[in-house]
Amino acid sequence: MQHVNESDVAGIAQYVRIAMSDEEIAKMTVDLNNIIDSLAPITEYDLSGVEPTFHPIGDISNIMREDELKESFSQEVALENASRQEDGSFLIPSILGEGGDR
Repeated sequence: MQHVNESDVAGIAQYVRIAMSDEEIAKMTVDLNNIIDSLAPITEYDLSGVEPTFHPIGDISNIMREDELKESFSQEVALENASRQEDGSFLIPSILGEGGDR
């Protein structure tokens, strides 16, 4: 039984911007289907009457502190160790293939 096909894998690769050859897509398709098949025993458990959980440790909630106004550092101090900066902001290379710096 095939759960994902090569078209699915190619679409995912394109979405996450990973270049894959046809051979790699074929192998990844087999690997993903094997992983899905390995999870099949989970479906054999009788879970009727089992309440769903949202956290594996149980009833945990975030403990939030009160917001307190505190003195912060200046923009100049924040940018002291920046390798590149422009107009009071960090200057970093673009990661989305648009070229140039941002």
